[in-house]
Amino acid sequence: MGYRNKTYVIFDGDKDMWAYAYMKGWKQNENIDFNFHDAHDLNTITNRSSEENTKRKLRERFSGAKQAVVLIGESTKNLYRFVRWEIDVCQQLDLPVVAVNLNKKRRYDPDRCPPILRDADAVHVSFN
Repeated sequence: MGYRNKTYVIFDGDKDMWAYAYMKGWKQNENIDFNFHDAHDLNTITNRSSEENTKRKLRERFSGAKQAVVLIGESTKNLYRFVRWEIDVCQQLDLPVVAVNLNKKRRYDPDRCPPILRDADAVHVSFN
């Protein structure tokens, strides 16, 4: 297995893309001390890709990951097709998980946290 230095970011691509874009912007801003090696830079997935092909490419992204960040928005807990699957893969790979609340709560939020993370080892922090 190759060197693992990537951060795998899990989020609702329809509603929480803004938060992921902020993370990428913070990384680019020389006045902000924030950096991460984004696992999503490894390959491209189009909206027309089949679920099987999408999951294959996501698994490739996991191959270089050393941790995962889950951006938890208003509807993240209801997403099973990819979000729950990605969290499950993280758990199978024993990747450390940082659950980031987009509502700025600094602790576990039972109203928004995906059920798969409720009893899991994860650090819950605020997005800011």
